[in-house]
Amino acid sequence: MLESHGPRAAALVACGALLLVGTACGADKPEEATTTQVRLYGTDGNMTNAYAVELKERADLIDGMKGTTPLTPLPDAFKNRLRSVDPKLGDYLYAGESYDAVIISALAAQLAGSTEPGEIAKQIVGVTNNGQRCEEAADCLRLARDGQDIEYRGVSLNRAGFTDAGEPATASYATLTFGERTLDDGKTEFVGAGDDSAASTKNPPRPRKQRGKVPSAPLVLGGLLPRTGDLALSYPPLAAGVALAVKEINSAGGVLGEPVVWLDGDDGTNPDVARATVAKHIREGAHVIIGAGASGISRTVLPDVVAAGRVLFSPSNTDAGLTSMEDKGLYFRTAPPDSLQGRALADVILRDGPHRIALVARKDSYGEGLQENVRAELERAGIGSDRVKLLTYEPPADAKAPPLDFTAGAREIKEYGAEAVLIIGFAESAQVIRALADSGVQIRH
Repeated sequence: MLESHGPRAAALVACGALLLVGTACGADKPEEATTTQVRLYGTDGNMTNAYAVELKERADLIDGMKGTTPLTPLPDAFKNRLRSVDPKLGDYLYAGESYDAVIISALAAQLAGSTEPGEIAKQIVGVTNNGQRCEEAADCLRLARDGQDIEYRGVSLNRAGFTDAGEPATASYATLTFGERTLDDGKTEFVGAGDDSAASTKNPPRPRKQRGKVPSAPLVLGGLLPRTGDLALSYPPLAAGVALAVKEINSAGGVLGEPVVWLDGDDGTNPDVARATVAKHIREGAHVIIGAGASGISRTVLPDVVAAGRVLFSPSNTDAGLTSMEDKGLYFRTAPPDSLQGRALADVILRDGPHRIALVARKDSYGEGLQENVRAELERAGIGSDRVKLLTYEPPADAKAPPLDFTAGAREIKEYGAEAVLIIGFAESAQVIRALADSGVQIRH
């Protein structure tokens, strides 16, 4: 496990130990005995300051809402650098992961001595393991140009490197709490997950020392980030991380003697939009595609990317099923799989001691995958199926579709007598909270 941080670290560790032996942490002593109030929990896309905007004049409904997201304690210096490219930035969700995805891609191309995607892919896992450690883009690029094997440690990837499957072996999660319509940073805690020993020990091809200009340069990166759609509220920090990385790489001399080229692109949180963007990037010669934002979108476009022999590198996919997707070694991610997050999220819920829990998820690989991971962790903690209710909803197909109607689901939760409701979704999940309130469910703040 990673080192735990924050004022309640000891409580988290103790709770985790109880979970391992199958005891429901805190279940015998709820915070406050009640059968009429429901505490809300969230994750990832709805644990951002931008989420309150989706609720508009009813933003107070999420006051007190708790949840988790993959997040490393970000240094103030890094936040300041992010704000230098986006002064209006208010959230940092996956900013570190998007920054690291771009830096790792650049270092892999430099070590490969080529922009050929297959050669870049062979270097990506090795960039993060078993070499001379470096942390700054300029220092790492200098070592790579000299043909030195490196071990990159960046903002999100700061403990162990990638597994053989091309994803983080360890992760840091933040437990977040909304105050009055905004996240209360003073209540944020960090807890680690994963195992250092899961990092790859395989040796990549020998690095190539740069000697003059490389005919295949420049390295071209294509964006496949959620500028629009249900996940658009996560776009600003993702985009800021990418922009900062490209800026710092090019300030340090670029890759293979040329500035990195960035092709902007939207995944729309929509399969059709994403596939069109991928096709455009392939036509325009992108070597590595950074994205998609949502796991389900990556599942949709991955066959097209692989067929074209390109690399798909996501900073925010967490669907655990992507680990075993057939990708011919061309898919990578800096976000940890939900098999790690399920434990952290279950811990947060169980600390409040609810006796009846409803798990609501958007109907896609991300939502249903994380829902199942949390359910399994609750079961391990002794929470039987009679105490957990699973519900899913179909997210709107696009911005022109009617808004989500969760009236029936909200009524079902009320009749069930849930004391805790976990909502796994993106911007559209605000409709779940509205429906709960409209059905007469008393939301605890």
